[in-house]
Amino acid sequence: MTVIEDTEKLISRFGWPDYLVFVAMLSVSAIIGIYYACAGGKQSTTSEFLMAGRSMSTFPVAMSLIASFMSAITLLGTPAEVYQFGTMYWLIGISYFIVMPATNYLYLPIFYNLQVTSAYEYLELRFHKVIRCLGSATFTVQMSLYMAVVVYAPALALSQVTGINVYLSVTAIFVVCIFYTVVGGMKAVMWTDTLQVIIMYAAMIAVIVKGHVDVGGWSVVWNANQATGRVEFSDFDVNPGKRHSFWSLVVGGYFTWITIYGVNQSQVQRYLTVSKINQARNAVWINLVGLSVLLSVCCYGGMVIFAKYADCDPLSAKYVSKPDQLFPLFVMDTLGHIPGVPGLFVAGIFSGALSTVSSGLNSLAAICLEDFVKPFCCVGMSDERATKVSKGLAIGFGFLCFGLVFVASQLGNILEAALSIFGIIGGPLLGVFTLGIFFPWANSVGAGVGVIASLGLMLWIGIGTQVAKAHGFLKLTSKLYSTDGCRALNATLTTALVELNGFVSSTTASSATQTSPEDEPLGLYQLSYMWYSTVGCCTVIVVGLIVSALTGFQDPRKLNPGLICNTGNTVYWFLPKNIREYLRFEVGDDYVTTDTI
Repeated sequence: MTVIEDTEKLISRFGWPDYLVFVAMLSVSAIIGIYYACAGGKQSTTSEFLMAGRSMSTFPVAMSLIASFMSAITLLGTPAEVYQFGTMYWLIGISYFIVMPATNYLYLPIFYNLQVTSAYEYLELRFHKVIRCLGSATFTVQMSLYMAVVVYAPALALSQVTGINVYLSVTAIFVVCIFYTVVGGMKAVMWTDTLQVIIMYAAMIAVIVKGHVDVGGWSVVWNANQATGRVEFSDFDVNPGKRHSFWSLVVGGYFTWITIYGVNQSQVQRYLTVSKINQARNAVWINLVGLSVLLSVCCYGGMVIFAKYADCDPLSAKYVSKPDQLFPLFVMDTLGHIPGVPGLFVAGIFSGALSTVSSGLNSLAAICLEDFVKPFCCVGMSDERATKVSKGLAIGFGFLCFGLVFVASQLGNILEAALSIFGIIGGPLLGVFTLGIFFPWANSVGAGVGVIASLGLMLWIGIGTQVAKAHGFLKLTSKLYSTDGCRALNATLTTALVELNGFVSSTTASSATQTSPEDEPLGLYQLSYMWYSTVGCCTVIVVGLIVSALTGFQDPRKLNPGLICNTGNTVYWFLPKNIREYLRFEVGDDYVTTDTI
């Protein structure tokens, strides 16, 4: 029989040593900001504040790449995903090994050679200023929503099992982030990212190892998960409505993550903080190892948590109310009696949130300054004034994202919500960059119509899906779990669960009512969220090329060759020279150098 302490008892375990560890992490992050405010260039120029003087070394850049998007969402959402739905999600790691080479040799060289501050400067050079502004505005919405999700989600999850007030922790994160981002600039952001990644790994590995030993080791963990069908790696269903399959995780996962590593402002900005392109590439390779390790730790953590609660599901027993609270419950239940360890875990989770928010604030300040303020509001402003404006922008975006926390509270499953945001908004952005980089015939009209059409389609799918879920038309059925070993189970809940040989599924009695055919949601709303980026990207490319054909293709010979990826040499390097020359499509043969932005 599994014995889970009452929530009140678990909360009481979070004592002053744990608060001390948590406060220490926040304090060190603030101190790093103060140090870089007083050292070196003292953040008095935009180059220092936004680009770290382009003098960073490989290691902190690699750590910052990991920290920026493998946030608290990953640390809490991935174990909950595996606990509920099994190990299929683990296969998304395969896509990492496709994404990183594509980033290093297809996308990164374009941005690095241009030495841009805002990735969206590329869109003006390749297409038109309007496309640049559209891209920047879209990214601003995407990143603001994402930051709100990654702060609110862990705060809510931890509140129930540690007693930390949700809005107190949210406020603390934003205050500390805004402080060290504004006073310490990009150097402070990247070095705090490095510290926070170390804390994340230490906390996660310590908790999972202890849990692994407590439940009886690998064989117990494997057998418990296999008995309920959670060990699954061979779902090759090609149905795009299948939430997680090999194809959605590998192909869809590629498009989801290349959106982040290939063209996202936060990552591009980090690539350009080093002095040599090989340093940036090495940082991406190190990041690949770090991502793969963290994914494996989190997925195995989900298996360990299920093995711990195999005969008493905490969700059914109402020990927790949301899947994202499973991991915090596990920590407090197994390690809560050791002073300081829960505090280390909380510090690790909030480190993920801190790193994402600080990276986002700096990136949003950069694109707003470069894409809106300088071109439209303050043409010819001095660098000193631009630096002050960028700091003010970082503060403003911090308050905006704090307000969006209340929107994030309505988004449900945090892992799916986070990746959906990148698919719905990031897919069209990936599409317009890909259209420009790989299709030299595309013109600015095609790019504009393509990205607007894609955004419209993806917002329709995304909003429609949320409405369908809210009305109960779309339901997820988890793997089997048991409540036989619980000490006590709410009687009302028991009657509402569908029993099957001592196990129950997550489908409750309310879902037993069949939906009539006329109430079935539109087929598009059943599309797996893992395909959002793919659909968004491909829509831009297809519509963009069709419109370009109708309005007159761009002449590749007149294009700046630095704006186009030479696929003949990078992708098809193994082909004969004459074929590789043909695949260059005569890009830049008649190009005449003109002044850039």
